Amino acid sequence: MTVQENSPVSGKVYLVGAGPGDPGLITVKGKKLLKQAEVVVYDHLANKRLLKLVPQQAELIYAGKRGNVHHAFTQDAINQILIDRAQAGKRVIRLKGGDPFIFGRGGEEVEKLVAAGIAFEVVPGVTSATAAATYAGIPITHRDYTSSVAFITGHEDPTKTNSRIAWDKISTGIGTLVFYMGIKNLASIAERLMEHGRPADTKVAVIRWASTPMQRSVVGTLANIAERVIEEGITPPALVVVGEVVALRDTINWYEKKPLLGKRILVTRTREQASELIDLLEEDGAACLEGATIALVPPDSWQELDECLARLNTYDWILFTSINAIQFFFKRLQEKGMDARALSGSQVGVVGTTTAKILLGYGIKADLLPEEFTGEGLAQAMLEKGVTGKKILIPRALEAREILPKKLQEAGAEVTVAPVYKNIMPEGFDEVRKALEDKEIDLISFTSSSTVKNFLELLSIKDESEFKTLLDGVKVAVIGPITAKTARNGGLTVDIEPEEYTIPAMVRAIQQYYEKK
Repeated sequence: MTVQENSPVSGKVYLVGAGPGDPGLITVKGKKLLKQAEVVVYDHLANKRLLKLVPQQAELIYAGKRGNVHHAFTQDAINQILIDRAQAGKRVIRLKGGDPFIFGRGGEEVEKLVAAGIAFEVVPGVTSATAAATYAGIPITHRDYTSSVAFITGHEDPTKTNSRIAWDKISTGIGTLVFYMGIKNLASIAERLMEHGRPADTKVAVIRWASTPMQRSVVGTLANIAERVIEEGITPPALVVVGEVVALRDTINWYEKKPLLGKRILVTRTREQASELIDLLEEDGAACLEGATIALVPPDSWQELDECLARLNTYDWILFTSINAIQFFFKRLQEKGMDARALSGSQVGVVGTTTAKILLGYGIKADLLPEEFTGEGLAQAMLEKGVTGKKILIPRALEAREILPKKLQEAGAEVTVAPVYKNIMPEGFDEVRKALEDKEIDLISFTSSSTVKNFLELLSIKDESEFKTLLDGVKVAVIGPITAKTARNGGLTVDIEPEEYTIPAMVRAIQQYYEKK
């Protein structure tokens, strides 16, 4: 039998460190391997956002462990899954929180792979200890404080007589101590350290869900940290940092000062467009849930647009009222063997700065940008230029507001509206509904009237009582007055509306709202 070129004769396992929680902290190599995966076996502490990098046809296997609560698989079963999939010729990614070889049992898994004759590689990850300290504003080494650090498991019972931890050595012999999985035994850990000479007033920080929007830190001393943790309700996963470097948190703490840290925001934009809004919100510390209420697809027929493209040089103006319109228009233009030069005989107008930026990416600078970024604003800007007798093409959604073509036609323009895409509602909204029921959403962002209408329809709310229950306490942010009007007509209270109708302005308005609160 002839083996095809590049066809794997046998599989391979890659142990990849997923980092501490922030998906942006995965290595470049780890990200590349996820994009090539055929099987991904992932842990509880590996950020689920990383799974979006994985090919759709890949097999995903959850192998999470959460203390004594639940183990999806035993360690022996996980080892066998890796071996079986690799022997079946698969490219297997073992995605582990933090670094595979620092309290990640990566060494044990590799030993089993070696015994089974399976090819493997290990890709290091940012370990939770360094990330937790850094994101809490604590440098674990500092020449004015200490030049030594130790990583220690806190999962071992420190009261047992055969402890493998040399408490007498580490208590005073190492400057900074970082305990993994130490919450359960925190009181015993503190007691052991003090018994062996560490001063009771030594500073301690406990950091929960490090590097994620849910991060919380509690600071105390060896004498009171166990009590402080109970008072603050800190539960696993958390790391414990012991040492005088903790004092630097008062000066260096940066992450927990982000204006939206811990705010849980639902983003209802299309999946294709959500990234800009999510990136800006997460940069400010928000936890974003993607709940697309719109999916974009081509129109049922391209006939109307194709006829317009065939006589493109006859139009005086081409007007774009959305990013989507630009992207679908140029995609079809290129499919017809044309490019931006086909627009050389026309002037081009856009509805706002973001739309202008996208248009520039296709090599065209907008000739007209209105002061007000709405259909009304674009119509007014066109009327001021004079449109009587002008031929105007508006590529847009199949269903859209008629204000722009109507005003132009009333002023004597010959307007052609050509559908380049249509909005449909995506299937499945269960995750969003459950998050609302569990009170896990603080704010909902709407970037168009369609997102509002579809959100309410997808929720399938039965009556006013259920409406109030689901949305009680949830704040609403909209991008502009048209969206705000639709939201209010749908029974929603609009809490945040920026003066400028752009995504960055919307995010700034959300920041300012919570800063005032």
